Amino acid sequence: MKMTNKFLKAVAFGAVLFSATSCHDLLNEPPENTSFVADTDYTNTDNMILPLLGAYGNFYSRGWEDFPLISVRGDDVNAGGLGDQQPYADTDNYTYDQGYWMYNSVWQNFFGDIIRFHSAMEQIALYKVHAPNPAVADQYIAEIKVLRAFMLLNLSRVWGKVFIPTSSDPSEILVANLATKDEVMQHISEQMDQAIPLLPNLRPNQRTDVRGGVTRHTALAIKALANLELKNYQGVADATSQIISSNLFTLHSDYYQLFKLAGKLNNENLLELQYSDFGQGSGPNISYLFAFFGPQNWTPQVTGSGGGWGFYEPSMKYIKFMLDRNETVRLETSVIFTNRGINAIKADPNYATLPAWITNTTRENDRFNDYPRAMFASGKHYLPSTQLTTGRTDYGTNKNFTCIRYSEILLMHAEALTRGATSSAMTADAAVNLVRNRVSLSSLSSVTSQQVMDEKFAELAMEWGTRYYDLIRLGNLNELNYDGRTFTANKTYLPYPQNQIDQLPALRTANNN
Repeated sequence: MKMTNKFLKAVAFGAVLFSATSCHDLLNEPPENTSFVADTDYTNTDNMILPLLGAYGNFYSRGWEDFPLISVRGDDVNAGGLGDQQPYADTDNYTYDQGYWMYNSVWQNFFGDIIRFHSAMEQIALYKVHAPNPAVADQYIAEIKVLRAFMLLNLSRVWGKVFIPTSSDPSEILVANLATKDEVMQHISEQMDQAIPLLPNLRPNQRTDVRGGVTRHTALAIKALANLELKNYQGVADATSQIISSNLFTLHSDYYQLFKLAGKLNNENLLELQYSDFGQGSGPNISYLFAFFGPQNWTPQVTGSGGGWGFYEPSMKYIKFMLDRNETVRLETSVIFTNRGINAIKADPNYATLPAWITNTTRENDRFNDYPRAMFASGKHYLPSTQLTTGRTDYGTNKNFTCIRYSEILLMHAEALTRGATSSAMTADAAVNLVRNRVSLSSLSSVTSQQVMDEKFAELAMEWGTRYYDLIRLGNLNELNYDGRTFTANKTYLPYPQNQIDQLPALRTANNN
């Protein structure tokens, strides 16, 4: 814990030193970090790590709007209604407003960080000239390439055709061409090939220099995700096989606790946003704004613990899917019920009798009362009030935000094999059954692609839009027609933000459908 706290404090310092807020107009700002060039002594290579820490700080400093916009359109999750963010709820219903502030903010946040990542890499390259061990500089640059790749992956998933910045100069975007989604994914795969041999062959939580920092397996995971989007299933199998064969990663034994404090820097995690209150009830606190996911009305076990905004809820479709599978562990983990939600489920005669364990009170005795915006809450974004550091009251504070888990690697591997890829690392049956057995489900044999996709739905719901992007990739668009929604292929990507169209010529004539 001391190493983690020391690292996060250094990251916070690096982020302040080497960046500005990510919500700004890039074209009206000088390239980040370049103002330091004239004053920086690049012969003092002890400071070479500072741009790297700044990059991690930027990566962790996600706006609260980033994840919700990326993940809200799947049939696993709904936007909470009755709020002041109606265009967000409309987005969940495939009605898009390109003038909505959130679209522009997420675009700015992600591209802003990519520009800062390039600046950090450029500064490290200046240190490298004087470094006694240039391989350290190469590793730092490779780490930042992985962070950059994750940002590009999500940008292209959301918008399709996007820019691929090549330097810290944001003005290059004024004359750049848009890359197709396939071109972006191929670029990411090639970038990861460059980074992989330069990165530590460790789990992120095994690193002692940058605790929880990316490793070659993080890069392999992002390469697998990019090749999944390309439907290059052999490429997926090759990347996931290397992760599996490393024997470094294991599934956490307790799926429920994986999304609580026990999940921080877990052996299952290949990439996570790290946060900490440093074990103190007051003072510095590096945190994600989990209030977005919290209930508007609850009775926490620890009196005074804060609630939230109620803008993100598991869908009724997902809940019934899980009930039909007789899921217990993953359903309890993923969904927090209110009495209103329970009654809404029971209103369907097919679900009039629910398992006795379904209640509006969690196992930690936090009671989720009825509130206007939602009938359910996301358990994956819930930290029990009993796990808050004494003195801290913000909903979910001190909880990390997981980006890529080993279970996703296993299921991508299994899917690739059921779609024709080959591997000697692990069979599709073995991969799927590791995931199933962890939550006390029986083993399957001769698994099909559909069974793998069902397992992904159950396992990865409400995580980074995985379900939505799977359905899009496979053309299973009818699944997105649920609860009165009507989805068509031309709704696949969000429209470019109007603020960006006004500034960037390439967007004015582009069609991102």
